[in-house]
Amino acid sequence: MNRVCLPQTELPGTSALFRDYVYHFDRVARFYDHAPGDEATLRRLAATLAYPDERRMRVAASLRRYNGDSPAVAQLELPETVAVVTGQQVGLFSGPAYTVYKALTAVRMARNLSGHGIRAVPVFWLATEDHDFAEIDHAHTFDVLHRPQQLKAAGDWTPGRPVGPAAITHIPLDELRESLEGFLYRDEVVNVVEETYRTGKTFGQAFHDLLRRLLAGYGIIFIDPMEAEIRNIAAPFLADALQHAGELSARILERSEALRDAGYHAQVHFEAHTSLFFRLENGNRRALRRHDAEYYHENRKLTLEEMASDPAALSPNALLRPVMQDYLLPTVAYVGGPAELAYLAQSQVIYHQLLGRMPVAQPRAGFTLLDERSRSLLDRYGLPVTDCFLGEEALREKIASRLVPQQIDRLFEQAGATVSAETSRLETALKEFDPTLAEAMARSKAKILYQLSKNRRKTAREALRREHRVSEGAAHLSGLLFPEKHLQERYYSILPFLAKHGSGLLDTVYEATQSGCPDHILLQV
Repeated sequence: MNRVCLPQTELPGTSALFRDYVYHFDRVARFYDHAPGDEATLRRLAATLAYPDERRMRVAASLRRYNGDSPAVAQLELPETVAVVTGQQVGLFSGPAYTVYKALTAVRMARNLSGHGIRAVPVFWLATEDHDFAEIDHAHTFDVLHRPQQLKAAGDWTPGRPVGPAAITHIPLDELRESLEGFLYRDEVVNVVEETYRTGKTFGQAFHDLLRRLLAGYGIIFIDPMEAEIRNIAAPFLADALQHAGELSARILERSEALRDAGYHAQVHFEAHTSLFFRLENGNRRALRRHDAEYYHENRKLTLEEMASDPAALSPNALLRPVMQDYLLPTVAYVGGPAELAYLAQSQVIYHQLLGRMPVAQPRAGFTLLDERSRSLLDRYGLPVTDCFLGEEALREKIASRLVPQQIDRLFEQAGATVSAETSRLETALKEFDPTLAEAMARSKAKILYQLSKNRRKTAREALRREHRVSEGAAHLSGLLFPEKHLQERYYSILPFLAKHGSGLLDTVYEATQSGCPDHILLQV
């Protein structure tokens, strides 16, 4: 297997918080309870995790109804079983490829723990409560030339409603089939999608059904927080959070300030009037503002007593949600991406107040998948993969600069050095004779060097024009590795990769998660 680790710091957009979490944990240790990747810590947490038997049985019964006859649920039902949890918004066609990478990372961690005598199961939290439809109604694929394609669905959804229960009214299956034309395993992939995405199904159901099919055999348990019994089990936790909302808000404000003072960012913008809750009413997820013990939705006021009368109707915000998740489950580790791990830096104060424990926050495995041609192109032109993160136009210029005959390129280099040196000597002499002439010479020097540089670029472009296939190579690399200036895993669905490489790709990716490498992985498939 051709696998190379790329430091997270070389990826575009890496935050200071995530960088230090991965490589300098001591700098951020006060914002988290445990360092990532420590087997001894995981074993200790598993041995000391307090999770009531009664809650375990209720959650397992609900999960059995949702997951069917699952051996993993039977394992979860047993005393002392712990969970490795991850999750994602219920995006069209499984959302970005990193959705699958999260799931496989959780599977790997759970199996590693089980191999060390700690019974563990992987659990995938379906984020069906989110109400931003524009984030989940589309997916991106690519064609055989690696040109990005956007596929868009439609649903029976109105603003303010959770996206998970929204029924799908249009599924872009024809567009999917067309975009994957020419890939060896296209029909296999399209058939799976046709079987799992059907008009009338909800976005949450279809997302779950597709992931369950793709990841069959990995023993993943799926949990939907919109399920009535799950909401009922969570009700005491939400009631407790409601009673302590003022104190929790104050602590979150302090934590957000502490993060900023340390040179990091607060992932969730939180103010004094920010509420930890939404309220589910008549199918809507209503945003709330808090003022002392009262809550407001637009012009409507709700007292604390009204809110507390039906805690199962409360829906947690992004900071409270992971804590509710770990109340419901015996979570020993949570697998997340950079943004989710940043949430936890703020959520730590909630964990301490309401749960008394916090799981290990484990960064998910991250991948950029290279095909054989991509690897060949990078090698041919001597390009590091990070050059692809500059965008297609800049990448073409990089390749063009490598196509200029070395002799011509050396002559340009020598000419520039000679001009710079000789004009600098002349400028020095003129300063003593007439400073105004020295200034004129400095301007002339800049113009000469500019013209040399301009002609050097023209020569590079001419070389590029003469070798048209290079433009195609730049488009291939950019379209596959950095589409629309996004990391591959954050932009494309996993489906075009499966259509190109076959279902065995998932096993290849799974095997690559065992490397113990905290970096982003370049994987040739």
